[in-house]
Amino acid sequence: MTLDTFKQMLRNALLRIKERQDEFSQLDAVFGDGDHGTAIVTAMNAVVETAEKGDEFRTMLNDMGFNVMLQTSGSTSTLLGAFFLGMSNQVEGVSLSVTAVKKMFAGGLDSVCTQTRARKGDKTMMDALIPAVETMAGFQSDAIRDIFAAGALAAQHGADKTAGMKAAFGRARNYGERSVGSADPGAKSWACMLSAFAEALHEFPLKK
Repeated sequence: MTLDTFKQMLRNALLRIKERQDEFSQLDAVFGDGDHGTAIVTAMNAVVETAEKGDEFRTMLNDMGFNVMLQTSGSTSTLLGAFFLGMSNQVEGVSLSVTAVKKMFAGGLDSVCTQTRARKGDKTMMDALIPAVETMAGFQSDAIRDIFAAGALAAQHGADKTAGMKAAFGRARNYGERSVGSADPGAKSWACMLSAFAEALHEFPLKK
């Protein structure tokens, strides 16, 4: 995966998240303050703007992580920033092998885990991110497109499952059993991002 390919993946993620901004805010308004759509779009704008200036993976990802946290506030930017900072610790250069891509995403997840106690089953964005990264890590293929497609599908399934969960974090946890029945906005937006990554790769016939 080249640097230019990854930048296109980020651009596509911003595009798809913008398209669903109102959906994410409406989900957040059920038990929260209804600003998640705005927050994730603002954060992704900062990410893409920073990425466009990058000329190699490690420095670019590091700058993306720090800048999204400096330019925007809140849990959305903190977790997104941690994700990219964790990625930056695992890679370098301008092109990544399949093994390096898996390592990069695993590093991102590990970093997010240091910022939140939420795990799979808690009705948060982790219900999309954890299944995606675990699936990518275990998926046996030399085709990066296939690995991302499998990860995106796992993220979507995880996000969908949050509708049947009781919230354990955020404002929604105060509603107890009443939080069951509505999907988590963070899980949905992260699943959207991962699906957009996979979608963008259909334009690139890469194998390694």
